[in-house]
Amino acid sequence: MNVTDYMNSLGEQARAAARQIARADSGSKNRALLAMADAIDASREALVEANLKDMNNGREKGLDAAMLDRLELTPARIDGMIEGLRQVAALPDPVGGIRDMNYRPSGIQVGKMRVPLGVIGIIYESRPNVTCEAASLCLKSGNATILRGGSEAIHSNQAIAACIGQGLEAAGLPQTAVQVVETTDREAVGRLIAMPEYVDVIVPRGGKGLIERIANDARVPVIKHLDGICHVYIDAEADKSKALNIAINAKTHRYGTCNTMETLLVDQAIAAEVLPELAEHYGQLGVELRGCEQTRALLPAINAATDEDWDTEYLAPILAVKIVQDMAEAIDHINRHGSHHTDAIITENYTKARAFLREVDSSSVMVNASTRFADGFEYGLGAEIGISTDKIHARGPVGLEGLTSEKYVVLGDGQVRD
Repeated sequence: MNVTDYMNSLGEQARAAARQIARADSGSKNRALLAMADAIDASREALVEANLKDMNNGREKGLDAAMLDRLELTPARIDGMIEGLRQVAALPDPVGGIRDMNYRPSGIQVGKMRVPLGVIGIIYESRPNVTCEAASLCLKSGNATILRGGSEAIHSNQAIAACIGQGLEAAGLPQTAVQVVETTDREAVGRLIAMPEYVDVIVPRGGKGLIERIANDARVPVIKHLDGICHVYIDAEADKSKALNIAINAKTHRYGTCNTMETLLVDQAIAAEVLPELAEHYGQLGVELRGCEQTRALLPAINAATDEDWDTEYLAPILAVKIVQDMAEAIDHINRHGSHHTDAIITENYTKARAFLREVDSSSVMVNASTRFADGFEYGLGAEIGISTDKIHARGPVGLEGLTSEKYVVLGDGQVRD
């Protein structure tokens, strides 16, 4: 079977399974998730063996240490998959919920019901535990899914898929509700993103290059974010202690995440008070600072920032620093150079905080908190499939509700329109 025929076959099976999963009750979905957790727990040895093949192949192909780290299935990561499945099973089921039922003058009642999206295609790299995360969220939200992991994790993903299939079978649900693409041929991705007759939405998880390619070529709607160019703005009326703690945490808690601060903006009225102390902390932690002219006047030892720095997601211990005249300039800089991901203001001025929340055009906007909180778990979603910087449907961390939409429902008692 060629790649096109193979992907069409997966699509047909996913579409049929989506109809069954959409009408599955919460108990059946939860039983499947718990059975998946038990299957993974019982298959630890097989999972490690499959992952070892991928790790050895990766070393032979020269994968770097960071990629190998993401690829490895450690005992702790297997524990994490099991716990994740049990947590998703414990989450409220969003499907079928009805809200805003109101009587109209005609006597009909009109409201909205939450429903699955249908078939979700997920394309990701490296991390085999994404297979488990994606499957659990799609299943709980009533969707079928086609998962296309990276070729470097093919054996690990297939081993996890076998456990997922056991869980679905145990709960009497179609195993085709979760399908892992078995070919490593890149044409499979091209077909997956171009078959709207079978797939309702694509979620890419990976590097900017992968996401850009999918967003440009897809004929199916895409939930995506390309960059995490996140800002913290220290206002003139900021509490100094809060400002220091948040600015340090937002940058140094983890360097390689999309919600890490990449640019620090400081009001000129407070810059001389906070920047030297921040620079000392950053220096101790090995963070390279790149500043504007005003910043370098206060911190002459740091490197000069270029225009490119304001538009860069470093994912590294590098931080761009800019002194701004006021909040208006800070907001303008964020909206011009940011990626609409996550941005924060540190201030004790309630009016400024409200204005910042209203005017910054990002999927998460924060007051007196670290950007590192932009995460599905921290937001109380239980888990996330990714973070969306789009402006329609899901925006910000995408959890169960983000994998559903709403339809209008109307209840009548024989009414006809005059």
